[in-house]
Amino acid sequence: MTAPLPARLRGAIVRAVGRMGYELSRIAPPTEARRLRQTVLTRLEIGLILDVGANDGAFARDVRTDGFAGRIISFEPTDLAFERLNSDSVRDPLWECRRVALGNDDRETEIHVAANSSSSSLLAMNALHVLSAPESAYVGTQAVRLARLDSLRDDLRLAGERVFLKVDVQGYELEVLRGAVESLADVLAVECELSLAPLYEGQALFADLVEWLRAQGFVLVGLEPVHFDARSGELLQVNGLFARPSA
Repeated sequence: MTAPLPARLRGAIVRAVGRMGYELSRIAPPTEARRLRQTVLTRLEIGLILDVGANDGAFARDVRTDGFAGRIISFEPTDLAFERLNSDSVRDPLWECRRVALGNDDRETEIHVAANSSSSSLLAMNALHVLSAPESAYVGTQAVRLARLDSLRDDLRLAGERVFLKVDVQGYELEVLRGAVESLADVLAVECELSLAPLYEGQALFADLVEWLRAQGFVLVGLEPVHFDARSGELLQVNGLFARPSA
């Protein structure tokens, strides 16, 4: 069980979100967050999920368990995580995996590989991250292919699809979104990891991503806590669920 969010920090988050024009009554626990996601997938008649930063496939397994029956395309650049991901997907004819990192450029680069795998990032990790989760420390690097989602759009057959975009890329979220501006025309909802404190060098934080997505026509409809400081109980990261009001 995670530690309760300190009242002072909870109040600061509520005030900060309020200044951006939103009102939060409480943060739903993960089980409620999954139900909200499934409601969005059903009501928006989503036919394709883009699972960016798939790691070992936990997100895709969750949406399948919760009833999603459409296409899933998972993107994971690191070798070990991709092997685990691909071993699950081969049993699902509507689940495709791509060994590529997404961002706002098309080139070869290096990714920092974390001991816990899920914290691997294209960005350098800040001391706060290691202190809050020692198991996340980097243990090496790996050469990977970096691509814009817009560069892959035709190959992925996105045009005309009703798309749900999930982005969990450890501080690189805004770069993924900037490389997907054309593809967002087909996206009806976005689930994105949002950091309340800088955990990676140069990353965009909560307010930056909320405002960027709002400018693209998405509004925040749900939050889920995902990472607390193991020492203080401070909430450091949340998942935000965004949808187009017109949808």
